[in-house]
Amino acid sequence: MSTDDAPRPRAPITEADVLTWLETTAAAVQAGELSADDLIGILGELRRASAACADASDWALLAAREEGASLRQIAPVFGKGYVRAPAARLEKLHRQAQNSGQWLAILRHKQTV
Repeated sequence: MSTDDAPRPRAPITEADVLTWLETTAAAVQAGELSADDLIGILGELRRASAACADASDWALLAAREEGASLRQIAPVFGKGYVRAPAARLEKLHRQAQNSGQWLAILRHKQTV
């Protein structure tokens, strides 16, 4: 199988996944099946998952630039029609890591600390 035929990796979670989960969980709350403590636990899980998604997004941004993507190509995924948002994020990331490999190493280190 050539690399053109291989399916590209997908994000581990999508907006649709989250909405489906949210609707199911909201129904459980309305039915009285989840306590405030349960919801606080879920809140913590979501906050950690959100941070992990942000880290993965940063890695993908660095990797896309390394693969030759321009800021103009990247800008639309930031919800803006201009390049300031990804440029500012790259500038901030480059204070910590120069490339996606270094960023991944930082993320691995965070897991062990």
